[in-house]
This record gives sequence, structure tokens and C-alpha cells, in this order.
Amino acid sequence: MSHVDIASGLHDDHREIRHRRLLFRCWHRGTQEIDLIFGTFAESAGSGLSTAQLDRFEALLDCDDTDLFDWVTGQSAPPPAHDHDVMHMLRSSHSDQTKG
Repeated sequence: MSHVDIASGLHDDHREIRHRRLLFRCWHRGTQEIDLIFGTFAESAGSGLSTAQLDRFEALLDCDDTDLFDWVTGQSAPPPAHDHDVMHMLRSSHSDQTKG
């Protein structure tokens, strides 16, 4: 096995662990609405996010649930630091959930 294969395997393992932790955090936020919005999003899109997008998503999880709910549902605009592609993906995902 080459060093490249080992490094790739370690990267994949780290990414998988990070994704599982992210799923747990999303489904155990504390409010049912945010659990559902973020948990569903993490299950459907989480594994396809780039490393930078995962960083932005994890940063959102450090925010208050009330703020997150307002931002995702469009009741208020997120601050510039959180108005990015992942927030737009969350809004779109939530919009699709409420339509269906």
C-alpha cells in the first residue's frame, strides 16, 4: 500500500467521522423544529458538502436555535457571516420540505 493510499484512507475516515458527528449534532439540537430542518438537511446533503461547506455548516450549528429558525424560514436575514451557500441550501431544503 502506498503513502497516497494510506493518506486517502485516513482522509476518508476523518470525513466519515466528521459527517457522523455532524448528523448527531443536527438531530440533537434541543428544539424539534431545528432538529428536523438540520437533521434532514445533513442526511440528504451532508455527505456531498465540500470541506469548506462543512466548516460553514458546523459554524451555523454554534448559533442559537431561535436565530437559525428565523434565518432558515426567512423570518429574518442572517448576518453577513452566515449568509452563504450553505444557508441558501438550508433555506431551499426547508422550502422543499414545507411544500411537500
